[in-house]
Amino acid sequence: MRLGGLVLLLTCTCLPAFAHEVRPAYLQLSEVVDGQFEVLWKQPILQDRRLPIDPMLPEECEPTPVAREVTGGALLQRWTVACKLDAGFIHISGLSRTITDVMVQITRLDGTVTNRLLRPAEPSFDLSDPTPSVAAYLTLGIEHLMFGIDHVLFVIGLVLFIPNKWSLLKTITAFTLAHSITLALSVLELVKLPQGPVEAVIALSILFLARELTLPEAARSTLTRGRPWIMAFTFGLLHGFGFAGALADIGLPREQLALSLLLFNVGIELGQLMIIAGLVGTLWLARKAWTGVAGLERAFVYIMGSLAAFWTIDRVLLVM
Repeated sequence: MRLGGLVLLLTCTCLPAFAHEVRPAYLQLSEVVDGQFEVLWKQPILQDRRLPIDPMLPEECEPTPVAREVTGGALLQRWTVACKLDAGFIHISGLSRTITDVMVQITRLDGTVTNRLLRPAEPSFDLSDPTPSVAAYLTLGIEHLMFGIDHVLFVIGLVLFIPNKWSLLKTITAFTLAHSITLALSVLELVKLPQGPVEAVIALSILFLARELTLPEAARSTLTRGRPWIMAFTFGLLHGFGFAGALADIGLPREQLALSLLLFNVGIELGQLMIIAGLVGTLWLARKAWTGVAGLERAFVYIMGSLAAFWTIDRVLLVM
């Protein structure tokens, strides 16, 4: 029990920080006149501290003084540079020591847009090489789902909650449809909700699911027993606004908005399917090989519920 308590304490302490750090940073370079770019550097703030990462442009780029402001849990820096940005490297110093990504977007006077996703293992790219464009949003969608601990826990909770494969398929489909709807509505600015309360309710949805999992099936709410897909659809609407918050952090190219949004959402679904397939396969093998799996599952549910309770309190306090 002491070891379990220590693991839980460390998990509660580390996971919120982990979840914040994996939010991507964003470097936007917009050409305003020939050979001059306005630069926007946006990076997440972790526990009131900025991550030790900074963009480095080619040496010939002459910068002007930097304007700084903090807004919505992110540090914004703006300046202009005089250079062509057609040769040399863009490098993010310190990126290799983090677990975050950086989306780089270069918009030129002729309307062409270049997007590039930089990762810790690849913190720079050559401006003279052809670069991928909106395809980077597919990878971002996968990574956001895989490293978004709260979303992952909710999906795992659904798998544990619904043993019937057909019912699970309907429920996951309802969850997918719901968050796809609100993701699109939010990104297209047809519906907007403040991110703080949304994140708090997302944590509360995980707490609700964990509580239901601790109860005997006969004691669970009528809605979750009879029509779990309605519960998944309802909470999926909120999770969609959470996914939209990630896109708001990095921005979307207006010229390719629909395609970028589609690829990001497809990435989320691919990440979700990988988690479900891996979990279902692992549970099937474990239940065949070991009779004590049920106890392990129950312990996991309590840890999930404890984390969700911690997140709920933490996020509500941030909103107040």
